[in-house]
Amino acid sequence: MATDMEETERRDLAERSALAGWWALPIYEKFEQAVVYVLTALIAVVVIAAVWNLLTSVIGGLILAGSFDPTDHRVFQSVFGMILTVIIALEFKRSILVVGERQFGIVQVRAVILIGLLAIVRKVIVLDLGEIDPSKLLALAAGSLALGIVYWLVRDQDRKEREDVATRIDDHKQTV
Repeated sequence: MATDMEETERRDLAERSALAGWWALPIYEKFEQAVVYVLTALIAVVVIAAVWNLLTSVIGGLILAGSFDPTDHRVFQSVFGMILTVIIALEFKRSILVVGERQFGIVQVRAVILIGLLAIVRKVIVLDLGEIDPSKLLALAAGSLALGIVYWLVRDQDRKEREDVATRIDDHKQTV
């Protein structure tokens, strides 16, 4: 029982600390936080609507109507297109929540790049390759390649920055 009380006290302390932190923020940062909360709520509504649409499409339209044939590429493309739409929305919401939790001051570039890559993957999955113009396919491939290169560069830069911070910490520990 003492563990439950300790956990409750810990949560109360965290809530009071967060509230005190809110009042200590400058006005613009309070505005940013409010925008993050509104965007999070809106994206949650979109995710709920997308999941509901996915459920009604799969259960109602495909399984109950008897037209669910997972070997049909159009059904596969439609279902996985809807699933990836939900995943993209969830990843977008998570990247906004990171800003809201003040882990980082701005939206992380890597998250935006990954969301872009997910969107391209979704597009490729739902495409009918027999009907697409080759120039559009080339544009999707070029976009994927460009985002992959940028992601690699950003990841490499993040790795170098983490190594620099670790080196500075080690140097500081040795001087102390």
